Amino acid sequence: MGDLLQPWHLIVLAVVAFLLFGAKRLPELGKGLGEGLKGFKEGIKGVSESTTTTAQNTAPPPPTSTPADQK
Repeated sequence: MGDLLQPWHLIVLAVVAFLLFGAKRLPELGKGLGEGLKGFKEGIKGVSESTTTTAQNTAPPPPTSTPADQK
């Protein structure tokens, strides 16, 4: 399995991708992939930050009674 990413394999994959998608489409695919990864990282970061802030704020507020509730 260690021989999977040798330089010749990567060159062959690049040529196949070039033939399949063409020169105009490859930059678009790369840009879309980069934006997708960036959004994924931001989403993961947001989820981890929101779970830490909600874990700190999980104590329920004390019950408040109003004069209308005491009837």
